[in-house]
Amino acid sequence: MSPRDWDAATYDRVSRPQLEWGLAVLERLPLNGDERVLDAGCGSGRVTAELARRLPRGEVVAVDASAAMVARAREALPPSARVIHADLLELELDEPVDAVFSTATFHWVLDHARLFERLHAALRPGGRLVAQCGGEGNLASFFAVVERVASRPPYAEHLAGMLQEWRFAAPPETAALLERAGFADVRCWLSDGTVVPPEPPAFIRAAGPVSPHVAHLPEPLREPFVADVVGELGEPAVLDYVRLNMDASAVVA
Repeated sequence: MSPRDWDAATYDRVSRPQLEWGLAVLERLPLNGDERVLDAGCGSGRVTAELARRLPRGEVVAVDASAAMVARAREALPPSARVIHADLLELELDEPVDAVFSTATFHWVLDHARLFERLHAALRPGGRLVAQCGGEGNLASFFAVVERVASRPPYAEHLAGMLQEWRFAAPPETAALLERAGFADVRCWLSDGTVVPPEPPAFIRAAGPVSPHVAHLPEPLREPFVADVVGELGEPAVLDYVRLNMDASAVVA
């Protein structure tokens, strides 16, 4: 995953859309209350806290690659939750989990083949994967605006040649990779997640859409860049999110 870190406090404040998506995805995960569940990319822990409430006799294992997010999640979650600072591509658990849950994370991981292998290895035979992330076409109109602003001075010299740090995959390729990793009963589909953020500058910077660009800019240019992107978006600032949903089971040996 990307080595950049996040403004966890601002993300926690403005990420209402991610919270709502996460709660909707959580409804797809049937739980008895005694399972051990991995939240793969727990962020600031808002959705993870609801997951923990649904596991009164179970355990939450919350993992995130961001040190700032992990610190925030530790404050949000009960002492019984295990919170780990780790890269999902290198994930090693001391004992398997009954389910893997994840929202708004997998698109920040470029190597989906390796990701799904590590998640399958973390699951007990027959365990469930229920996840959602950015999918094919995610933020296409928004990124067209971002690229126009990024091509202008004084930003162009810092952002020219910037490598893409996200992967918005399509359902067929995702299903194929999940099956190759050992999953069965795979279902992958796209859904609309259009957002009109109440605080566009804070949201697009802290909740993800321009955070890679901002990280490549010197500090004096960061706020002007965000302001220019927001100005180009117009009123209201509509963000054309597309979500990639995944449901699958680990093959029983």
